[in-house]
Amino acid sequence: MKKIMAICLLALLAASVMFVGCNRKKTRTFGFTSMRISNPFFALIEQTIREEVEKNGDKLISVDPDMDSQKQNSQIEDLIAQKIDAIFINPVDWEAIKPALVSLNQARIPVINYDAEVRDMDLVAAYVGSDNRNAGYVCGVDLVKRFPNGGPIAVFDSPSMRSLRDRIDGFKEAIEGKGFTIVFLEDALGNSVDGRRHTERMLNSNIKVIAVMGGNDPTALGVLEACQAANRTDILIYGVDGSPLAKAEIAKRGQFAGTGAQSPINIAKTSVELAYKILNKQPYEKKVPVATFMINQENIDNYNINGWQ
Repeated sequence: MKKIMAICLLALLAASVMFVGCNRKKTRTFGFTSMRISNPFFALIEQTIREEVEKNGDKLISVDPDMDSQKQNSQIEDLIAQKIDAIFINPVDWEAIKPALVSLNQARIPVINYDAEVRDMDLVAAYVGSDNRNAGYVCGVDLVKRFPNGGPIAVFDSPSMRSLRDRIDGFKEAIEGKGFTIVFLEDALGNSVDGRRHTERMLNSNIKVIAVMGGNDPTALGVLEACQAANRTDILIYGVDGSPLAKAEIAKRGQFAGTGAQSPINIAKTSVELAYKILNKQPYEKKVPVATFMINQENIDNYNINGWQ
C-alpha cells in the first residue's frame, strides 16, 4: 500500500511539474495601437510586429483609433480587459494618452512606446523610435544647399505629435541664420488630405514660397498634389519617412526634393525584441534610437523605390 501511495505521489508531482511547465510556455498576447493604421508607415510596423510575435507562437491584437485620442484610450481599456501581456503604443496625442498609460501601469502591463514619445515617459517600460530631430535636420541641410541665400518657406507640422514636432525642430535648427523666413505655418495632422487643403489655401492666397517642409511623407505628397494641380512646379517639397511613394517622386527629379528616411522595419523588430526582454526579465535599454538619413535626388538610385528600407 505504501509503495502504491508513493507511486501516486510521484505521478501527481510529475503532473504538477508538467502543468507549471505548460503555464510557462503559454501563448502571450500583445496589443498594438498607432495614430492611424492606414498610414503605410504604421501599416508596415504593425505587419512586421505581427510576423515577429507569431513566429514565437504568440498573438497580436491591433486596434486603430484613426487619429482620435479618446478612441485610442477607450480601445486600450478594451485591450486591458482582454488581459494582454504587453502593448506597443504610438500615441495620437502625446499628452492625451496619459489616462490609458495609468491604467496599463495599474494592470502591470508593460508599455513599449514606439515612433512618437508620450509626454509621461515614466509610465512606459521602453521607447523605440527614429532620430526624428535628425530626420528633419537633414532636410534643412539639403534646402540650405539648394538655396544658400534663403527665402520664404512654408512648414506643415502637427504639435500634438511629438515625432513631427522633433522633425520640425531639427529642420528649423538646420536653416537658422541662413536667410529663410517661415511665412506659412499650419497643422496638417500628418496626412495628405490636410497637406493638400492647406497648400491650396496658401496658393489661393498668393503667398509666395520657394519650398515646403512637410512633417511626414503623406503630408508632403498632399502638398505635391496641390502644387501640380495649380501648375506650381517651382516649389520644392520635403517630407520625412522614406516611403516608397515619396521615393518614387524623388526619382522623377522633379519638385519633390527629398525625405528624411527612417526604417519602420527596424523600429518594429527592435520593439518586439524589447518586449520579450521585458517580459522575460532580461536586461534592456529603456530608450533605443533608430538611425535616420537623407534620401534626395542625388542618392535616390541607391535605394529601392518599391519598398521601405
